[in-house]
Amino acid sequence: MMGVIYLEKSVEVIDIHKTFISKKKKLFKKTVKSEFKAVQGVSFDIYKGEIFGLLGPNGAGKTTTIKMITGLLRPTSGVIKVMGKDVDKEPMEALRNIGTVLAGDRSVYWKLTARENLEYFGALYGLTKKEASNRTNEILERLGLSDKADELVEKYSTGMKQKVALGKALIPNAPVVLLDEPTLGLDPQSALNLREIILDIKKEGRTVLLTTHYMEEADFLSDRIAIMDGGKIIALDTPEKLKRSMNDVKTVKIDVENSDEKLINNLKNINKVNNVVSAYDSEKRCCTLTVHHMDGNEIIQKIIECVLANNRKILNFNVLEPSLEDVFINLTGKSLRE
Repeated sequence: MMGVIYLEKSVEVIDIHKTFISKKKKLFKKTVKSEFKAVQGVSFDIYKGEIFGLLGPNGAGKTTTIKMITGLLRPTSGVIKVMGKDVDKEPMEALRNIGTVLAGDRSVYWKLTARENLEYFGALYGLTKKEASNRTNEILERLGLSDKADELVEKYSTGMKQKVALGKALIPNAPVVLLDEPTLGLDPQSALNLREIILDIKKEGRTVLLTTHYMEEADFLSDRIAIMDGGKIIALDTPEKLKRSMNDVKTVKIDVENSDEKLINNLKNINKVNNVVSAYDSEKRCCTLTVHHMDGNEIIQKIIECVLANNRKILNFNVLEPSLEDVFINLTGKSLRE
């Protein structure tokens, strides 16, 4: 998604921190405090008309950051602005400019129809009855739900329910749309349909903040991507530039019948191997080892010898060009879906 000239800032995240403090009272002892720094000095800008991907493994601070942007959590320190309005000091003005779909949040009412849901949320956003009705009809048509608009949401498929949740985010016609895992659990066709809608939102000049566990989706949709780990931004650039940053790092994928900690550690101990990730492939019914290294053919031979020395049969072996998944693994040492 190149060739976009960014001028106007839609979202500004300025040096935000979030520390959670828990207190435990031990028997016959004083209360013990413990601190967990979930987000540490995160800063980034998102520009008008941009799809901005925010990625991170579980526990990276991504969800906490999303909740602070949407006003569900207050930062311990730092500033967040949406369309120039401070989320902490001017919450109503700021959050009026953002429509949201949060992962795992049953954000629509299953005992209502799709039409009733959207008209209800339109009223909450301050639309008149006529405005809410017109906007609802427009969104139902756009999402391909007009024929089923008056059926209860509980009868919908997962993909249709997700479309209603997206419709809720579109109701206010806000300049910023936050989509947290919008295609999670969808079949391939439903996911493709939603991705096309996301691109249409961008074409309208609106800003999209996207989180996803599907690396191909992030690569396809995002103009820029920020990768979080350990509560910090560890990389931020276009997908193309992030992949080019891996030019010196080579990727090898090896399919073996099974893997264990000993094999992974032995591979990691090979000189100039950066990291190793093992993942079970249910379709192939085997383990895929992803090995990143900083050398040529000589180290490839050492990798093969190491696998064979650990009594593993090599089912498949590929040397690949760097992908966004490789960038992520190289930076975090983890797969995005871990």
